[in-house]
Parts: sequence; structure tokens; C-alpha cells
Amino acid sequence: MHLTREESEMLEGKLGYPVQKSMELLVRFGEIYGAERLTSVSSVHLVGGSIVSDGKAAALYVEELVNKGGKFVVNTTLDPGDVEPVYWRELGISEETFRDQMAYSKLYERLGTIMCHTCTPYDIGHIPRMGEHIAWGESSAVAFANSVLGARTNREGAPTAIASAITGRTALCGYHLDQNRYGTFKVLVSANLEDVADYGSLGYFVGELVQDQVPVFIGMPPQVTVDQLKALGAAIGTAGAVALYQAVGITPEAQTEEQAFGPKKLSESNIIEVGDREIRTTMEKLSTSSTDEVDLVILGCPHSSISEMKEIAELLSGRKVAPSVELWIFTSVPVIAYAERAGYKDVIEKAGVKILRDTCPWGWENHILSRLGHKAVATNSAKSAFYMPFSGHNNLMCHFGSTKRCIDAALSGKWR
Repeated sequence: MHLTREESEMLEGKLGYPVQKSMELLVRFGEIYGAERLTSVSSVHLVGGSIVSDGKAAALYVEELVNKGGKFVVNTTLDPGDVEPVYWRELGISEETFRDQMAYSKLYERLGTIMCHTCTPYDIGHIPRMGEHIAWGESSAVAFANSVLGARTNREGAPTAIASAITGRTALCGYHLDQNRYGTFKVLVSANLEDVADYGSLGYFVGELVQDQVPVFIGMPPQVTVDQLKALGAAIGTAGAVALYQAVGITPEAQTEEQAFGPKKLSESNIIEVGDREIRTTMEKLSTSSTDEVDLVILGCPHSSISEMKEIAELLSGRKVAPSVELWIFTSVPVIAYAERAGYKDVIEKAGVKILRDTCPWGWENHILSRLGHKAVATNSAKSAFYMPFSGHNNLMCHFGSTKRCIDAALSGKWR
């Protein structure tokens, strides 16, 4: 691998141990994937941030970087943690986890992280430009950055993302290269798509089929919203390992079909058709409950945007969540502040809803939801529906459907 003079000095340790250790990791990673050189990055989003998921070994590594003078040199944000700072006791989060998470977050703050635990950094002003090289983790954020924004990143794990944040570099391979960003599957969409749950179903169906390839959607409604694209990317990166999708006439690198596919020639086996039947079948697949009972509704996976908060407030205005049901909305601190100023927070909380920040239920300690007595969860997120049984909640039943249907379930206690 060719290194510049400055990069060679980094690798030799002339800029300190944290930089040297990070360069060793990036160079080795680049060599494995055949990168000829490194490239500068201007932005990092760390998939790390959860002490339960990352473990204490990760915390010891981050602490070592801090103690030896490590500093992030580019804008860096952090994924959701394991603690809700207001309701953590009420949610059954242990004091040990609270303490460990606070200490772990503090280490990242000392490295120079923009301290906001969120899976939607683009909703808090961390927005790279089209064509900009970045190093992001978190599957839904990666899909959004690559696809909707047109930035360039691979699916980074925490160690390589930390290394990029400390050095301002990443290996020039994968989705940083033009030739790897062309479509490899054609997805012909005829389904009637309206809610984020429809787009989540579309993403889930396609992700299972294409796995780590680059699907190109043709026929997607031109009025598709950013939130719907977010839901699509979250599901497609969950059911498969898709880090980049294109949508002709919608995403910046696919203004035409020719632009989306470039020189790639597709076989008939690489063409997928998605109609209403496929959307309906996917929703049924992700809905595991055999009854109409609902005692918990979860919205905000990925974290709710201000426009989603507005929609929820309008659906809840003047109404109250049923006594037998809890409704939780997961979002980021800046979005909560925005919602408070706009009046949405007051409307939502008057309806008996908890607005939760900095965290995600699928990273919590195992069985918390069951320990709280919940049995049937409704969600508008295909990602949530998928992760529910993999988060120590095998006994939970799931209802998956539109935002309106979820709100109606919260108000009535029934899935209709």
C-alpha cells in the first residue's frame, strides 16, 4: 500500500501511540481488501457506544486511547447507548449498566465525540456532501449516507471507525470506488407504497434476496419522503447486508437507469419484481402475534425525525393512550428540543407517551421488556420487528404495520 509522507510518519509513531495504533489497523485492513492507498475522510459515525453490546474490553481500549492522548480529528457522532437518562430506573435498566454506560460515554466525549447518542446523525446536522469520503458504522446510517446523500463509506465496525476518527483516513476500497457503486440487481416496484412500514417491507423483502449486492429500484413513487427512504435503508441493511441502494430518479447517483447501472450488464436472474402481494407477505412474516392484544408500542427505529414527531403528535392530539398500553418513541436530544419548541412534545406527552432519548431497546440488557411484563409489541419498523427475537425477547409477540395503525393500537390496546 502506498502511503504519503504524513501517513508514513503516523505509522512510525511520530504523532503518538493512538495515531500509530490506528494507522496499523487501517493499513492492515486496507491490505486485506486490496486497497492501493488510504483516502482522507471528513466524517465518522461510530457504531460503538453501547456498553452492553461493545463489552468491557472495548471500554478498556477506548480508555487506553484517551489516557495516551488520543483525539478525534474529524466530526464524529455516536450510536445509541444502553441507558435512557430520564426513565432508566423505570425501564428496568440496572444501576451497574447505568454507571458503566455513563463512564463509557464520557470516554468518547474526552476523545472529542459530538455527544449525542443516535442512529440518525443526519437528523442532528451531521450531513456529509455527495461524493465525500466518510467512515460510518450502523447499518441504517450507512445505507442512508451512501444512498440518499451520495457520500461514500463502507460498513465500518467500531475499531476501524475509531481509527478513522483519530487519523482522518480510511482504506480506499469497497464503496469508496466508482466501480463498486453501480447497481447489480434491478428491482421493479409496482406496489402501492404509502407508510414507512410499506418501505420497510420493501427493503426487507429485497434485502433477503440481494444480501450484500447493490439493488436499483425502478418505479418508486417520486413523492417518497426522506423518512421513508430511511425506513427502506434500515430494513434492507437488516435483512441483508446492503450498504448502498439506488432509486432511479430519486437518489443522487441514479438520475437515470443508465447512470445507476453504468457498464454493468444484468442477467434475468438479477431482476426482482415487487408488488402489493410481496409487501403484504413480508408484513405478515414479520408479524408474529396470533392475537389482537397490544401492551407496548415502539416507534423510532431508526430514531424518529422531527417530521415523524409531527405526524405522531397530529395522530395523538386530544387523545390518550389506553391504560393497559405503553407507547415509547425513541429519538435524539436535538429532535426532542425541536419538538418541544414546535409544541409536538407537549401534545405527545399529554397523551401519556414516553419520549426516550440516547438509546435503543434492542441494545438493552436481555429480557428487560419481558421483565417489565410486556407480551405483545406493535411497531412500524421492519428493523424492530426483525431484532425483537434476537434481543432476548423470544417470548414477545410482534405486530408490524403502519404508524397510524400503531397509534390506534396504543389508544385501544387492540391491533386492528
